[in-house]
Amino acid sequence: MSKSQTSVTLDAICAEWKGIVSIPKTKNLKVYSVDNDMCILTGSGIKIAKTKSGRHLPLLTEIDVLEKFPHVIVDMGAVRFVCKGANLMRPGITQFGKFEKGDIVCIREESRGKYLAVGEALISSEESLSAQRGMVLENLHYISDKIWEAAKGIRD
Repeated sequence: MSKSQTSVTLDAICAEWKGIVSIPKTKNLKVYSVDNDMCILTGSGIKIAKTKSGRHLPLLTEIDVLEKFPHVIVDMGAVRFVCKGANLMRPGITQFGKFEKGDIVCIREESRGKYLAVGEALISSEESLSAQRGMVLENLHYISDKIWEAAKGIRD
């Protein structure tokens, strides 16, 4: 990716992530195609997934970045479904961070706090707290998906 494209892309990511994460200045991002719809962007100390919808997501391998995003904790019964790509339903959530509709939210499991997935909030955390059921997060990137597998082979 050219220097000017890199600058525009990093600015877009910062805006999309609402300044949650400070992304180091990078002269050139490298783009690794996962398939026709998804890619991984890498640069000086960063790895970011770009989905088919154009959404930029922190990779599950980047713990330091994930810790800066809001998160929810799920019970052990929800883990296997989330790790297979299922969207997150209200009954499986045991703890909430603070987030708004459309925010990127990380999903962690309750026993060891490991990151399982990254999703987009379909409703705010306040609405989620009062809901008894229904979908809360759309699962966009999870352990063992195409992005996860591709990222394991990238050494930057």
